[in-house]
Amino acid sequence: MRKAIRRAAASVRGVAAAARAWFPRPQGDLGMSTAEYAVGTVAAVAFAVVLYKVVNSSAVMNAISHIIRSALSVHL
Repeated sequence: MRKAIRRAAASVRGVAAAARAWFPRPQGDLGMSTAEYAVGTVAAVAFAVVLYKVVNSSAVMNAISHIIRSALSVHL
């Protein structure tokens, strides 16, 4: 019985060693801190606002409607 337990423990240690070899622990700082999330969120919102303003500008709306009208019109 003790031999079986020792073999099982050795097998578990071998599997754990193999897992450590294949999946090493990350080193250093991974991920963002709260301040970095805040800056990233503000930047994303600012980009969204600029994109919204550009897409809803009269020049872009006229260009898009012209493209859609020309695509839907049939020229024989």
